[in-house]
Amino acid sequence: MRTMSRGGLVLGAFAVVGLSACAPKVTRTDFESEVAKIRDEMQTGDRQLGTRIDSIDSRIGALEQQLQAFRSEYDVSIEQMKGAMKFNVPVHFEFGSADLREADRPVLDRFAGVVKEHYPNATITVEGFADPAGSTAFNQRLGQRRAEAVTSYLSTSGALDATYLKAVSYGEARNRQIVPGAQGPGEAGVENRRVALVIDYAASTTGAEQVSVQ
Repeated sequence: MRTMSRGGLVLGAFAVVGLSACAPKVTRTDFESEVAKIRDEMQTGDRQLGTRIDSIDSRIGALEQQLQAFRSEYDVSIEQMKGAMKFNVPVHFEFGSADLREADRPVLDRFAGVVKEHYPNATITVEGFADPAGSTAFNQRLGQRRAEAVTSYLSTSGALDATYLKAVSYGEARNRQIVPGAQGPGEAGVENRRVALVIDYAASTTGAEQVSVQ
């Protein structure tokens, strides 16, 4: 029994030695080297993130400057909505007409420039309006024709891709009239004979690029 016990002790000792021999040994130098690698990777990641943030901030700053200049030069008001921006532009129409006036083309060109640079894949909705003269049905059709005249200009001039342009009509909608009840003929009511331009950027830009301009 004692012999067997000694044999068992001997075998047990060999087992312990064997297990110790298999265990990996980590030196302080190895440990410090691994920590240094992790620290370098984290610092590299921080630098890359900082570069991306700086780039986004720069783009936002450039966009804000362009929008402010656009607003000042053409008397444009800009409304921030959820995932979209609405541009109330000074594009108006003669009484009963859907023809785009030559004087109104530069503001559309400037608008297209902002879209191409900052929102190239955004859907642009052109909203057409009419003053309340005439029947509701006629004004609904007239508003649609005005909206289509603008989308046609933006696409045929090569400024924007027609795929991303939509035309809708609000006709004589009372809650959207700039001067309630104002109507032609003549220059009277011209403020209501207009279009509004909406950039729907929700699906094409990041939240960091959403800019509010009052």
